[in-house]
Amino acid sequence: MTRISHTPELAAPTLVCAQKTGINLATAAHLLIDVSPYPDMDVGDLIELFWNKCYVASKVLSAADVGDSVSLRVPESFITNGTARIHYRVMQVGQGPALSAATRVQVKLDCPGGQPTAQCEDENQRLAPVVIPEAIRRQGVNPSQIKRGVPLTIEPYLNMAEDDAITLRWGDTRMDLAPITAADVGLPIQVWVPPAVIVEAGEDLRLDVTYCILDRVGNNSRWAPPRTLKIGCVNSYVKVPLKPEFKAAETRAK
Repeated sequence: MTRISHTPELAAPTLVCAQKTGINLATAAHLLIDVSPYPDMDVGDLIELFWNKCYVASKVLSAADVGDSVSLRVPESFITNGTARIHYRVMQVGQGPALSAATRVQVKLDCPGGQPTAQCEDENQRLAPVVIPEAIRRQGVNPSQIKRGVPLTIEPYLNMAEDDAITLRWGDTRMDLAPITAADVGLPIQVWVPPAVIVEAGEDLRLDVTYCILDRVGNNSRWAPPRTLKIGCVNSYVKVPLKPEFKAAETRAK
């Protein structure tokens, strides 16, 4: 018969360098679990780590480990989508096994838009470019359109999920959209780029419009392939103060 120690329950394990909201694809590749120092910690103690009740790692303590946190690595093969329950037990000479409290954590390994290919570090070819009305794509954004703003659409993407955060990049200006709701999943996202964003980005004969997605556990889609737009005559809509001209003998004040 196995004897269980009557010592107080050990503290729950903690995740090293993981997202506060869960484990993403990058974290899963090198996931470490910390076991905090516990009462009567001693040389020769055996710490065994369990992932969803499956043994995954262990460590026999040396003198250098006593009094410090102990890190144990979870093999990537054990980490799958869903809720994981992590706990450990400590085996000490002359004592029954002492069990820790459990830590529950969400695991999400599906990147928004699918996993980008290794060849494109900054761009995800699996994401569709933004959809812009044909007349605006063909003629560009004129002063009248600037006053109204520009409509565009982001198509549904692979692994679309609630709480996804989308950032639109209009030239060098970024605009954060409202998080995806459960009702949005599977549907096109309608976006209205306001005049202030267009003016801030300025005139450009080849302005790139793209977007990226960050999910609830920190998986990043990288940027979608850009659409190119001509943005002209911004200054006729908003007056920009002229910069002073400096003569050869003059210098700018520092």
